[in-house]
Amino acid sequence: MTRHHARTHSITVKVPFHDLDPVGIVWHGNYTKYFEIARCALLETFGYNYDEMAKSGYSWPIIDLHLRYVKAARFGETLTIHATLREWEHRLRIDYLASNAEGLRVCKGTSTTAIGASVSTSSTCGSSCRGSTCRSPCSRAGTTTRRHPKSRRGTRRSCGRHGASG
Repeated sequence: MTRHHARTHSITVKVPFHDLDPVGIVWHGNYTKYFEIARCALLETFGYNYDEMAKSGYSWPIIDLHLRYVKAARFGETLTIHATLREWEHRLRIDYLASNAEGLRVCKGTSTTAIGASVSTSSTCGSSCRGSTCRSPCSRAGTTTRRHPKSRRGTRRSCGRHGASG
């Protein structure tokens, strides 16, 4: 696997009252919301927000999400959420870390998105972007053209922008 310099972006969230469960701690599902806010901010750093995604004609649906809850967060706490783009050639994998003001880990997670799929044709981005100006997050993150390592057919190659077989 080719190693790339990971891109990281951080946001802060002050836990609002409406995010608490009856026990007075952040309801577990709200960490997903915090991570999505951080994910959007990370994608925005290289100009690929949801508006740009729609303009490109490709969607990048999250197909896998893992969370590990370490410590409860409470009303009024300020959390720092770090989102780090770890993979972007064949899929987007983003790691998350939520920590409190003391720097203690509260929750960590990983999301994985499928290869970009055309909204209109359901084909992957690699089958239609050759020779065109690519607007995917992969091209903005700095991928390079290389052979698709898991190709079942020896002649298939990555599109050079997304790493998707085409």
